[in-house]
Amino acid sequence: MEMKSSTTSRRLILLSVAGFDPSGGAGILLDLKVFDYFNFYGLAVITSLTVQNTQGVKSFQPLPPDILWQQYQTLKEDFTFQGIKIGLISSVDHLEPIAQILRENSHLPRVIDPVFRSSSGKEFFPQHYLPDYVKKILPLSSLITPNLQEAEFLSGMAITTVKDLKKAAQRISNLTRGACLIKGGHLPGTPTDILVDKGKVYCFSHRKISFSVHGTGCLLSSAILALLAQKKPLFEAVSQAINFTHQQITAAVQLGEGQRLFILGKKD
Repeated sequence: MEMKSSTTSRRLILLSVAGFDPSGGAGILLDLKVFDYFNFYGLAVITSLTVQNTQGVKSFQPLPPDILWQQYQTLKEDFTFQGIKIGLISSVDHLEPIAQILRENSHLPRVIDPVFRSSSGKEFFPQHYLPDYVKKILPLSSLITPNLQEAEFLSGMAITTVKDLKKAAQRISNLTRGACLIKGGHLPGTPTDILVDKGKVYCFSHRKISFSVHGTGCLLSSAILALLAQKKPLFEAVSQAINFTHQQITAAVQLGEGQRLFILGKKD
């Protein structure tokens, strides 16, 4: 009798270095869902455990930096990555091991989604350590994707107009020596995201949605990474990821008592 082969085709692999959100609405769990949607196998290095639900973050606990590093080293012994996303960093002691992860993978797309404060106001990364974050992490990125508040922290300027968005994105891009995408959905008027790449400025406008969804920044940055790992040019990856995010926001569902959650169907 002919035996079926036990081997299966290998899936390409993406790594998320981020926090654990037990609601599944953001962080590691959402990143892995997005990677799977785009037909990648997702791996995770957890930086922090959070206590949260759809209504907000109650507390968090950074993992020791040696545990963070051991997670990465153990995965690296067994897998080959095609891209890396960095999300929540909640301790200054995490900066060096994460910088080393980025240096070791400088040939891959590396998307940094800075998370300094939760939408409910919980501070994850103290502002007085931001210069260390900027110096050690940002120059090692392919792309950084701050929201409006994070962009104000990084650029050192108030952002109230699309013109401010462009100026801040250029300033952050100069700091990182890489590309910067600022998500401007919370500005008045038509939501506009600004991408600066190699001195060029690109604008992405989309329809404003009246309700809030948990984890939009995680979803967008993970989708961009997956598209970059598919060898899409940066402009195309960002444009497609923004459209994908908008589609998923409109399909989000109310499962808890707070923000809506993403329910990702399988990609055709």
